[in-house]
Amino acid sequence: MKELFSLKTFRDIVVIVLGTAIYGFGIVFFNIPNELAEGGITGITLILRALLSIDPAISTLFLNIPLILIGGKILGRRSLYYTILGTLGLSFWLWFWQRISLVIDLQHDLLIVALLAGLITGVGSGIIYKVGGTTGGSDVVARIIEKNFGISIGRSLLIFDVVVLILSLSYINLNKMMYTLIFAYVFSRVIDSILDGGYSAKGILIFSDRNAEIAPLLMNELERGLTFFNGQGGYSNDDKAIIYIVVSPREISEVKRIVNEADPRSFVSVINVHEVQGEGFSYLKPKNRIFSRNRKQI
Repeated sequence: MKELFSLKTFRDIVVIVLGTAIYGFGIVFFNIPNELAEGGITGITLILRALLSIDPAISTLFLNIPLILIGGKILGRRSLYYTILGTLGLSFWLWFWQRISLVIDLQHDLLIVALLAGLITGVGSGIIYKVGGTTGGSDVVARIIEKNFGISIGRSLLIFDVVVLILSLSYINLNKMMYTLIFAYVFSRVIDSILDGGYSAKGILIFSDRNAEIAPLLMNELERGLTFFNGQGGYSNDDKAIIYIVVSPREISEVKRIVNEADPRSFVSVINVHEVQGEGFSYLKPKNRIFSRNRKQI
């Protein structure tokens, strides 16, 4: 019980409520008035609204709650609570925003609408997913399919979204569907950016016979830690120490300069790092390297 009412849990609840508010805002003020479809359960609620005039705030509950109850054991206790909260939050905000007299006039430019809709709903969903919540039962459906039919969750979600988007052609034309695909692309990219972390970084592998000399140069000039890996030359079979260091993109050229000056025959490999957490990225870096060095010398 103590775990459920921790400060982290309180923070997660606030984030989920805020995320559903942002997501609901995007759906009500961008998707609905401009007839942009959506995937998943939300997409089905938009179809029901267009064809049967059913309020998405109501259909969200009727579609999601049974799925959540059926898949409760699959989700686990915390995920179940967060999913229920996300569903209730989304339903409330869909109801609330529809009663706000606000018109966002974008001069009927569907490209701008699609971009803004993807950005806003992507931010809302992204921060919800970041803390382990969801906005509906699509995940439950995917997990049930995986358990019973062996189809992976990612593939199930893709198939589900494609089916819903095809069904959406019952109330939107092909032109609107093309803009919906732009919206969906921006939506997914924004979510990926949030889930991958807000700090872009590059991982660098350095292969050199002078890594013992290069390592202190990197640590002193960049003020970043590094790690040695044990490796073996494929041709020479000699044991080699490999340096691994994570830096910001703007520091790549500096690393290359340092390494090249120490060993022109070195081999440097730069790799993408999808998420990084730790000192220098998610923690504050020293504000001034010059002053910090001066203090060390005093």
